[in-house]
Amino acid sequence: TDVGFAIGQSSCQSYSKESPVDMDTITLDPDEEDVDLVHCRIGKIEGLEVLRKAKTISLRQNLIQCIENLDSLVSLRELDLYDNQIRKLENLQALTELEQLDVSFNILRKIEGLECLTKITKLFLLHNKIMSIANLDQLTSLQMLELGSNRIRVIENLDSLTSLESLFLGTNKISQLQNLDGLHSLTVLSIQSNRITKLEGLQNLVSLRELYLSHNGIEVIEGLENNKKLTTLDIAANRIKKIENISHLTELKEFWMNDNQIDNWADLDELKNAKGLETVYLERNPLQKDPQYRRKIMLALPNVRQIDATFIRF
Repeated sequence: TDVGFAIGQSSCQSYSKESPVDMDTITLDPDEEDVDLVHCRIGKIEGLEVLRKAKTISLRQNLIQCIENLDSLVSLRELDLYDNQIRKLENLQALTELEQLDVSFNILRKIEGLECLTKITKLFLLHNKIMSIANLDQLTSLQMLELGSNRIRVIENLDSLTSLESLFLGTNKISQLQNLDGLHSLTVLSIQSNRITKLEGLQNLVSLRELYLSHNGIEVIEGLENNKKLTTLDIAANRIKKIENISHLTELKEFWMNDNQIDNWADLDELKNAKGLETVYLERNPLQKDPQYRRKIMLALPNVRQIDATFIRF
């Protein structure tokens, strides 16, 4: 069941499963600021001109194929088109006040048509068919960019996004960590489930706090010398044989290292300087075969509160 917010008078009438409904059947309140039109079987964006005061419009889970007829919505701050059938980013140029745009779960192949959205801070394009990162140069206010579950092969064209704080590129086809040097404000980087084999290219990301690189082909922990503010390091499900080169990460709170090839208990000494370390995941490493597995972790890292999925009882 879809839980929409019942705000104001904007509402969806009952609909048949087979075909899109006509916008005429939907009641729109001209005074409404938060318009919720989730799961209404809307097939075409039209008749929204009355929503002069609208600051947010959600058109999630409809049957929309084309972005159109939005020019009158000049006050709009947030537009949500998640889970429709949209093939192209277009006709957005009038929405110059837009701060958040979500066109995830559609069938987009390109990033385009966003040049005028200079106030946008959050852009969600998860789960489309996007082949490359492009045409974002004007979006200098962007703080969060979500491009997970696409067909991206190369990290590129991000240099102008100096305000970017969070970058999500999980489940793509990326083979190299590169072209991240301009992202001085980045605090969260997620590139899980890609094809990365080497930890590199992170030397300029001095503000980085959370790094997610699980489900890749990384063999050695390295290249994190300048990332001293890291609080979360996720390198689970890689091909790592040794915990090394992280003794300087004194801010670490979460260390996820499960599903690797760690077999030496002495490796845990690398984590001793992280006095605030709360959680370690080490299951499905050769270490776990030791009958004293949990006890040895507790002795090596007495501040840890959680080992794998289980909290420690005191």
